[in-house]
Order: sequence, then structure tokens, then C-alpha cells
Amino acid sequence: MLKKTAIATALSAAALMGVSQAQAADYVIDADGQHAFVQFKISHLGYSYILGSFEEFSGSFSYDPENLEDSTASLEVDVASLNSNHAERDKHIKSDDFLDVGEYPTATFTSTGFEPTGDNEGVLTGELTLHGETNEFEMPVTLVGEGKDPWGGYRAGFEGSTTLTLADYGIDMSDFPEVMHELELYVTFEGIRQ
Repeated sequence: MLKKTAIATALSAAALMGVSQAQAADYVIDADGQHAFVQFKISHLGYSYILGSFEEFSGSFSYDPENLEDSTASLEVDVASLNSNHAERDKHIKSDDFLDVGEYPTATFTSTGFEPTGDNEGVLTGELTLHGETNEFEMPVTLVGEGKDPWGGYRAGFEGSTTLTLADYGIDMSDFPEVMHELELYVTFEGIRQ
């Protein structure tokens, strides 16, 4: 149920960086090095929570601390890579009851703007496509840090979280308690400057 949103979100997550086109540096999200995560949390009937992640995704962003308003980001998530640590539940979430990965195998996020709201903080906006539905998406994001790595490269890392309403992406949760109609999405990742 939350998987669809999570996916969308997962995409979103990767997309959450500030960037500038004129002087901006381009970064590739370090998903291969396991320094990036797209995760979700949804209530289970109001009694506990289901936690999960999308394990296969890729993305990039442009970032210039001097021109944050021009930042850009994009993310593509393999929805079938959803993992909630329970094989039967994952199979159900990926079925046409929820995410329908056979029909909608990919979720994407493309930024349309970034508004700084404080030191190292801002709101990333863009379009999130999940389960065949595209909606404007907002996620508050924070710069975790940036600098040289031990291998001669340069990295920048961000994190962000937001709440998704599953019905906005065509996921019908009407048979479930209202507490399950929304999903928390959390994204964190490092980008390697190109």
C-alpha cells in the first residue's frame, strides 16, 4: 500500500538537492556504494509500522551553494526493488492491488525548483510519477555536508522527508483505516561530483 508512495518518494528522495546551472557542479548519486537510501514508513492498522526501502535507483543533481535557486535533481526508481523484509508482503505490495510493478515498473522524479528556507535548508519541488500518476511533489531537504573524500573525489550529501497521500497516485486505501492512507518518505544520499 505504502509501497507506491514509497517508490515515488524514493525517487523523490534522490532528487532532493540544491543546485545551480551557471556555476553548478554535476553530481551522480552514489547508490552503488550504498551511500544513498529511499525508505518509507507506513502505519499497519494503527497498531505498528511497516518500514521498507527501494533498493535499486539512480539519479543525479546539480548543486552550487552560491545559486541554490537554480539547483536541479532527477531520480529513477525500480519499483520492483521494494523490500519490507517480508517476501509475501512484498509480493502483495508489488501486485496490481497496489504498485502493479508489471504495468508501472519505474517511478521518476524531476525537479522544477528549489527554494532556500535557511542555512543549508530548503524545499525541493518537482514532478513525481508513480503508478502511472504524476503530481507536483515537495520535500524539505537539508545539506548534511560536502567536501573531499579519501579517494581524491568531492562529495555532497543531502537528506529529506515528506508525507505522501497514496490516493494521489491512484492507490486505493479505502478498505484500510485512515491512518494508512498516508506514507512517510525519507531519502538520504551522497553525490559524487563529476
